[in-house]
Amino acid sequence: MKTIIIEDEKPAARRLGRMLESLDLSVSTMLHSVEEAIDWFQNNEHPDLIFLDIQLSDGLSFEIFDVIEVHSAIIFTTAFDEYALKAFKLNSIDYLLKPIDDEDLEQAVVKYRKMFKSDNEPSKIALDFEDIKKLLVNPLERDYKKRFTAKVGQHLKIINSEDVECFYSENKGTYAATKDGRNYLLDTTLEQLEEELKPQVFFRVSRKFYVNIDHIKDIVSYTNSRLQIKLNNNVDHEIIVSREKVKDFKLWLE
Repeated sequence: MKTIIIEDEKPAARRLGRMLESLDLSVSTMLHSVEEAIDWFQNNEHPDLIFLDIQLSDGLSFEIFDVIEVHSAIIFTTAFDEYALKAFKLNSIDYLLKPIDDEDLEQAVVKYRKMFKSDNEPSKIALDFEDIKKLLVNPLERDYKKRFTAKVGQHLKIINSEDVECFYSENKGTYAATKDGRNYLLDTTLEQLEEELKPQVFFRVSRKFYVNIDHIKDIVSYTNSRLQIKLNNNVDHEIIVSREKVKDFKLWLE
């Protein structure tokens, strides 16, 4: 089975390649942009299987199919799970949430190997990219929350997201710890924040903490293969990356 990866983040592409090799699936090519992919498809035999990131550095990967008619089987990779789920369920397409889990990847590969052994040739796989694109374009370009409000006495304090070093839960309340060393009680939960925070900037390192990558001062090894995060200004909290989050956290840092 001839396989290629189209992923703009080169470390992520190399990691996926290594994971596929461990499943005895050889990756012949790695492409990193819409432009590069179009040029490659115009000059090469199309592969059996494509691992395709939805959002590339120069646009949505769907733009490839505006120029090239691709008959390959496709497994999408995306960080936008709720929208991907809607789109892919409608179109019977497999997808993997980033960062990609070993078990999920193996299941996807097994599924496609079964397809190749059956009568379903790759050329018969019909994907309605326009329908998927309609569902995905707006979410991918959506604005994440830029500010929060907190009640301070009789006043409302406006807190810019970029000024928050971390969000944390304590005594059934959710707080924003800001770069000036203050802590503000918010009318929200960490679960609600998952839908509102920009994933490239904020990461939930444990059940209790969300951290802002722009305010991390240091990361040090901690007991039981965990990591401890030190922020620029907030020193009141011991922020530990839980063991099950360490792998994803390291990938997020890249």
